[in-house]
This record gives sequence, structure tokens and C-alpha cells, in this order.
Amino acid sequence: MNRLVRLFGASVGRKLVAATTGFLLIAFLVGHLFGNLKVFQGPESLNAYAAFLQGHPLVWVFRAGLLTVFVLHVWATLSLARENRAARPERYRLYRPQAATFVSRSMAVTGILILAFVVYHLLHFTLGIIGPGGTAFAEAHERLDVYAMVVQSFRSPLIAGTYVIAMLLLGLHLLHGAASAFQTFGVRHESYDAFIRGACYAVTGVLALGNAAIALLIVLGRVSPPGAP
Repeated sequence: MNRLVRLFGASVGRKLVAATTGFLLIAFLVGHLFGNLKVFQGPESLNAYAAFLQGHPLVWVFRAGLLTVFVLHVWATLSLARENRAARPERYRLYRPQAATFVSRSMAVTGILILAFVVYHLLHFTLGIIGPGGTAFAEAHERLDVYAMVVQSFRSPLIAGTYVIAMLLLGLHLLHGAASAFQTFGVRHESYDAFIRGACYAVTGVLALGNAAIALLIVLGRVSPPGAP
């Protein structure tokens, strides 16, 4: 136990926590996108999928696990950011980054903005506290009408625009985060580094553009409104 505490207290331990939880969150995002894309199959497909998730006996176990993973990721990344800032208490008079890129330097900022978006997303779709209609939408057979919530929400340009911007920020965050996670685990070598970087770009593009496309196609009227034949 003492070794575990010392490991997490060291920067290498927190980097391992950030990398591991990051991969787990990416896996969740892939599954989440798969479910979200059912909106293009119509109300029955999306609502049946949502009802299956809501009624699953392990839904709260999964939610508790996901929350734990998310909190650990936020803790590890923010503590590492504070540690890096403390290592150089005086700002550079003229900052000329050499190896660091704009994406890597903005990880803390994009992470905080994504955290704020997650809170907004939960208040919007999960808890139904904000947004048009909230959880008041329900089908005749007492099943939550998730399709109506999604489509009527994203018909608002402001809400759709908010989600598109959030997905672009997520893409920026994942571009550097995924590659850094591989480096943390030591899975980086010049012979296959290009493949890993390309895979990170591909997954990031699918997640960011896939979710953004849902909001864009709905606000552009490419998805049938609730009740349409």
C-alpha cells in the first residue's frame, strides 16, 4: 500500500493514472458515439437503445465507475499541470516554444473547458434541468423520448453551436493526450511512431467530427423532427 501511495504521489504515477483513465474515457466516447448515431435511424432505434441502457441492472455500477475514472483523470492531469507550473515559478520574458506545440500547451485550458461542457451536458440531457423540454418528453408507452430531446435541442443554433465547439475542443485535447498516453506506457518508437500518430488522428477525427456532425445535420434540418412520418 505504501508503495502504491508513493507511486501516485510521484509524477510518473500520476502520468500512468492520466494515461490509463484517458484510454478508458476514449473507449467510453467511442461507445457513446455509437449510441448517438442511432438518431439517424429514427426514434424507435434511439429510444429503444436508451431504454435498454436505462433499464440495465448494472447501469449505476457503470456510472459510478465512469465517474471515478473521470475524477481520477481530472485530478491527475490538473496536479501534473500545477507541478509543471511550480517547476518554473517565473514566467519567461519572451517565450519561444521549441518542441511544444499549440495543442500540447493548451491541454490544461481545453481540459477545463471540456470539464465545464461535461457539466452542461449532464444538466442538459441526463438530468433535463436545462434545454427545451428536458426530461418531460415521454412516449405513449412510458419510455423516455430521447430522440425528441436530441432533435428539438439541436434545432437551436445556439445549442448546436455549443456542442460543435465543444467537440472541436475535445479533438484538440485528444490529439495530444492520446499520443502522450502511448509515450507514457513506453509504446513509442521511430519505426512505428507514424502509425500510432496516424491512429490517434483517426480516432480523434471520428469522435470529434462524428459527434459534431449530429448537431450540424439536425440544425440544418437533415434529421426528421419528432412525429414526422
